[in-house]
Amino acid sequence: MELERFKSTVIPLREKLQIFAKGILRNDIDAEDAVQETFLRLWNVRSQLNTHPNIGGFAMQTLKNICIDRLRSESHDIAIDNVAVSTTAVTPYTYTEQNDSVTVIRKIIDTLPETQRRIMLMRDVEGYELDEIAEIMGAGAATVRVNLSRARKTVRDKFLSINK
Repeated sequence: MELERFKSTVIPLREKLQIFAKGILRNDIDAEDAVQETFLRLWNVRSQLNTHPNIGGFAMQTLKNICIDRLRSESHDIAIDNVAVSTTAVTPYTYTEQNDSVTVIRKIIDTLPETQRRIMLMRDVEGYELDEIAEIMGAGAATVRVNLSRARKTVRDKFLSINK
């Protein structure tokens, strides 16, 4: 792949890659570094990109692997603090109750198996479509749906058992 084709094919993916990396790493600087490293790795295998059927998917998979490596090398917690809580009638009591519920749900999500936790966060927090998650995770759409369903059921059941 020549430089001009690389620029026209890979560089436009920057924003999507940046958003995905920030969702995993929760840090703009680390996300930018991961995207840069992705571009570098793609450039190093540019001869193989000519025949690759889905360059965008390959870029996302490469970025996902880079992010996972970074998370393994440094212990990061994935925060879901930006999850909106419904506020129809906010009283000090309901506000405290909602914050307590969010804290409990966050702890329950942290106990999920890694695959289910990632899928749930990508779908319910970051808003990715199931097909995008399947592509990123390297799994089938049915597998993603099953894992998401199991994760949601586990969170719901554990939350309800705590709040009996």
